[in-house]
Order: sequence, then structure tokens, then C-alpha cells
Amino acid sequence: MTIYMQTTARAASEAPMTEAERAARIELAAAYRIFDMLGWTEMIFNHITARVPGPGAGSPDSLRFLINPFGLHYREITASSLVLIDIEGNPVRKTEWPVNRAGFVIHSAIHGAIAQAHCVMHTHTTTGIAVASLKEGLSPHNFYGAMLHGQVAYHEFEGITVEPGEKERLLRSIGAKQAVILRNHGLLAWGPSVSQAFLMLWTLQRACDVQIAASAAGALHPIGPEVFPQTVRESGPGEKRTCDDVFAALQRLVDAKDPSYRD
Repeated sequence: MTIYMQTTARAASEAPMTEAERAARIELAAAYRIFDMLGWTEMIFNHITARVPGPGAGSPDSLRFLINPFGLHYREITASSLVLIDIEGNPVRKTEWPVNRAGFVIHSAIHGAIAQAHCVMHTHTTTGIAVASLKEGLSPHNFYGAMLHGQVAYHEFEGITVEPGEKERLLRSIGAKQAVILRNHGLLAWGPSVSQAFLMLWTLQRACDVQIAASAAGALHPIGPEVFPQTVRESGPGEKRTCDDVFAALQRLVDAKDPSYRD
């Protein structure tokens, strides 16, 4: 099966762009540049998606989301180059770019079934895949892993995610958990906003980084189980103000370096 989805479907139109869509495009393009700045890139692969309010909001037919054009590196993505598609993968606006089928299958499943999933992020970082490939998965025995104790879902590897039939199994695996480890594959996070999805993924990524580094150095010092509930309760990924401030700070760094993503 091809990994490309054509984007010349009948849904494409030249309807006026709303301010909500324009703002969503800038925020999502900033996220792509932040990922590039952090080194969370995999050539032209992986995806970050965000919902855009459509006409008749609330009905399944109105659900639409922005996704990266398949062929551009994250460093090249701009607000105007993002592709707006509906839940069936049809483009809402005319575009010269195709969409990656794997990105559509994973992201449309979550956007379509989880009401709070405004933003979905997926990466193939080295330490993320390394932890995803470990039998025991993520260790809670470091500062960041402890924050995610009991908060991480796991989904078994089924190959490149291009088969629609995997959607239901993926959703069963995720349940209501916002941090997800795709076994032998990579990391995923979703949230009610771009900033909340980002800080959840950042925390998961940091937990993986520290775990791999610590494991290479020697045996891990365990954290007592009585500490986990307090650590989870007081962790940053659950506070929207913290998430917003973190994302805004990184967006300022991107703006200082190259604000062309806003175009």
C-alpha cells in the first residue's frame, strides 16, 4: 500500500480562511519549528496535527485538522504550507502536497474519537524508539519518569500504520491516557491544546533520554512507590499555565532565529 494520500479530492475549495484557522496555522507551524530546534525530526516523516473549527462544529462531518505536507522537512514548514484535511483525509483547501497515510491513520483515529484531543504529536527519536523497544518499557525511576507513573499507554507494533483497521485497536490501547508509547515504534502524545500536548511529549521524551543515559551508566536507584502519587499530582504536564508558558518561551526562541514559519 502506498504511503501517499492524494490531496486533489472533491472537498478542496477556496473558502475564506477564518481567523481561528489562521491562528491555528501559525501555532502549529511554530510547533514544527520547535521540534526542529530540539532535534525531534526524522527527515520528512512524523507528524503534529491540530484541529481547526469548521462549520457546524460538533458534528463528525465538521471535524478537520491541519497536518504537515508530505515532502517538507520540519524546518521548511510554514503556516500557509500546512494541509487542512477532513476526517476522511480529503483536503479542505487546494494544495500541491500529498499527505502521509500513516500520519492520517494515527491522527484521524485520535482526533475523531477523543473529544479533548485538539493536538496530536508523534516522534521517532532515538531514545524514544529505544525505550519503546525495551521489554519493560518506560522506567518510573527518574525525575521525569516518576511524573508519568501510571500515566502511559502502550500499543503493540503492527507494522507501518497505514491500515484503517488498526484505528480501533490503537484507541483501545490509548484509553484516556495522553502519553503513549508505540511499541518498537516511537512516542505519541495528545492534549486539549498544542502547548499541553507538547509538554506531555517533552516530559515523556526527557524520561526516555534520562533512562537510556542512566541505564548505560549502571543500575538504576529505585524510587519508593509511596512517592509516585505526589510526583504525578505535582507534575508540570497537567498545568495549562505551565504548558502555555513553556511553549511561548520556545516560540520566542524560534521567532528570534527565524520567524518565516508565520508566512
